[in-house]
Amino acid sequence: MPDKFLFADEAGCFTFNRGKNVSKYFILCTVSMDDCSLASDLLDLRRELAWNEKPLGEYFHASEDKQDIRDAVFETILKKPFNVQATIMEKSKAQPHVCASKERFYKTGWFFHFKHGASKEITKDNMALVTTACLGTRREQAAFKEAVDDVMKQTVKAAKWKTDFMPCAVDPCLQVADYCAWAIMRKWERGDTRSYDLMKDRVTYEYDVWEKGDKHHY
Repeated sequence: MPDKFLFADEAGCFTFNRGKNVSKYFILCTVSMDDCSLASDLLDLRRELAWNEKPLGEYFHASEDKQDIRDAVFETILKKPFNVQATIMEKSKAQPHVCASKERFYKTGWFFHFKHGASKEITKDNMALVTTACLGTRREQAAFKEAVDDVMKQTVKAAKWKTDFMPCAVDPCLQVADYCAWAIMRKWERGDTRSYDLMKDRVTYEYDVWEKGDKHHY
């Protein structure tokens, strides 16, 4: 059985132009933990909120939840230990060949993320399970999974590791990653640090891939 768990999600879109409702950044985020007891805590919270007739969606989803729901989720998850890693990609600075396809851009981001950030959460003695929120079409999901598997082979030195892809709704720990990715995105995209400040002491890695670049390709 695994003794290290990483749950991964992303924030932002794969649209490479400037326009309304188009994100400036694409952010990859992982949360690392030694056990998954947070999942039970979030299920208990959901039952409590349902009992109190709070407005709930199908699952906890930061961008859609009401603020009082977000407050309750952050209060709950911050009672347990976990670390957060984030890779920031300012999309307009990506060279054209990097954003030639969603899959290429996605794999590039995960390579930076695991090589410099997330892999440091995994020791050579760990049995690590990396669970990633699936996105896109079925064909894209297969390509994204292949990309993560390939990146893991290149960067992770664990005793043994496995990857899994599933919808965010299925595993509450993926919803933790969603909340963290959302908070980091709000900071970078809008300068809103309200939620980020709640969890900033958990962030062990936050890297702007093209910070030193000044050329924009669109």
